[in-house]
Amino acid sequence: MALPAKLQNDLKQFQRLQQELGAVQQQRLQLDLKVREVSHTLEELKTLPEDAVVYRPIGGLLVKAKNRQEVETLLTEDKETAEVRLKAIERQENHLKERYTSMQQELTQALQAAGVPSVTSDDPGASSGDT
Repeated sequence: MALPAKLQNDLKQFQRLQQELGAVQQQRLQLDLKVREVSHTLEELKTLPEDAVVYRPIGGLLVKAKNRQEVETLLTEDKETAEVRLKAIERQENHLKERYTSMQQELTQALQAAGVPSVTSDDPGASSGDT
């Protein structure tokens, strides 16, 4: 039994949405990891004496920093930037999850109406842990 062209198109859109959601979830995980890593680094940095020799990355090089405060300032800015990006990605992810759920329900109903047996689908949003 051939599916109507509109339904085939909707299924392709749904697959693209799944891929986009997966990519956004991956970006969120990477940003979350970066925020945690920088936070941990800042905590460790605070345990060092003020006159400790500290290096900071510039491209692929490590360069001796003027002082610990310079590195703390740079890391704090990096953390704030990553947190802003993380919030934006989380909003995008939530919007995509809503679209995914809505589209999944619509497609399930359309497939049932077309006489196609129901197939269980993995929900890419189900396994992501919100932090």
